Amino acid sequence: MNWLFIICMGIYLVAMMAIGFYDSRRSRDFTEYAVAGRRQSTVTVCMTLLATVLGASATIGITDTVYSIGFPGIWWLVFGAVGLFLQSLLLSERVRKIGADTLPHLAEITVGRAASVLLAALITIAWVGVVAGQLVAMHSLVTFATGSSSKWLMLLLSVIVIAYTALGGQLSVVKTDRVQLLVILAGILLTVIWLFASTPGSVGDAAQQVELLNDSYGPMNLFTQFFIIGGVYFLGPDILSRNFLSRDGRAARRSAAIAGIVLMVVAFLITMIGLWAREHVTAEALGGQKTLMYVISLLPKWISVIMSLGLLSAILSSTDTCIINAATIFSRDILGKKSVTCIRFTVLGIGGIATAIALLGSGNIISILSGAYSIYTPGVIFPLLIAILAHGKRSIRKPLWLAAVAAGGCFGLAGTFMNQVLVAWGVPESIVSNLSLIGMGVSLMLALMSVSWNRQTHAAKGANSGS
Repeated sequence: MNWLFIICMGIYLVAMMAIGFYDSRRSRDFTEYAVAGRRQSTVTVCMTLLATVLGASATIGITDTVYSIGFPGIWWLVFGAVGLFLQSLLLSERVRKIGADTLPHLAEITVGRAASVLLAALITIAWVGVVAGQLVAMHSLVTFATGSSSKWLMLLLSVIVIAYTALGGQLSVVKTDRVQLLVILAGILLTVIWLFASTPGSVGDAAQQVELLNDSYGPMNLFTQFFIIGGVYFLGPDILSRNFLSRDGRAARRSAAIAGIVLMVVAFLITMIGLWAREHVTAEALGGQKTLMYVISLLPKWISVIMSLGLLSAILSSTDTCIINAATIFSRDILGKKSVTCIRFTVLGIGGIATAIALLGSGNIISILSGAYSIYTPGVIFPLLIAILAHGKRSIRKPLWLAAVAAGGCFGLAGTFMNQVLVAWGVPESIVSNLSLIGMGVSLMLALMSVSWNRQTHAAKGANSGS
């Protein structure tokens, strides 16, 4: 058992709890608790945004993917960076000026109350799966660090992250994210330097593996991930929640752009770790262990502890953001309550359900998160984008807009959880495997149809008749 890691982890978690207790005294107002007072600077927003996106999928999941399919595994994070660039270019300032508290609240302002409830329900359900996926990754890390599959220790860690999130809200999440990001980046950078410095010729070996597409990752995979993964980074509830924390539109725009640049660099470093393992670690040696966990076992003790704490930071920084956002959305947009107490109880509820799911199951992090994203992205991205762009310029036909969200979400749900059933019913596999993309296309067409293109003309007629 790695006692050094456990001692460092204990100190680390005590510090997280201390931040939660400290901020609980300041987080008695909804704005302070849910959106950190709307006063965060560009640097702070950028750091909390990066800490949010660098979770289990971006670390453990990507190294597993690169080990399996090679360099094209980098595309997940590259498309994430592209999504951030597009958000900075097209949405950041526009969204911040609208002044929403949550993503469903944004839909309420631009479309109506029914839109808010529908999106809130979809996000809450999907994000319980996202949180569970992060906790499954934490279980893998705990198992690796302690040498045994300790579900009691995993439960304790889950309780701690849920507790400090419930106590301090977004104020605590923002503060802990800054610490966690620095630990994440330090661990990744030190690992890459040691791996390639200690293995002669490994840089050249990795360079020979660079290929954008291969037999395991073709053009259709590229196309699908661009929309499904890039869409979440472009207009996902956790990513956009960092926009709501910013002090103004300029801070929101700049933080998204800077985070996109940093994410590109981090994507390359994480991919290099996967390529090193692909070249120097056999499948027999790896066994059923996560690629990144095996690599950590090869590092000098001090680097392995930093990298392990970095992984823990990556998991916690994404988990706390997902929980507080899902809880705020459920409380504000479904229950209609802007109450700190209500959000705190909802944090406990969502965290408890996700923990139970994680304790009862296991799985591939990428597949778990891809499944959740495949439901959210087809139903929400295009309809909400069109509603934002039309806000203040065109009216929205609510029934058609709601049908766009429902249709896209149903296609994504069917493609994620009913694929085998649909194939058994005779639906061609080529269609079943692309139901999420088909859903995006359907939701886009319905959302475009929902826009009333004659609003300005009607307004002009009304003005003329009044005169």
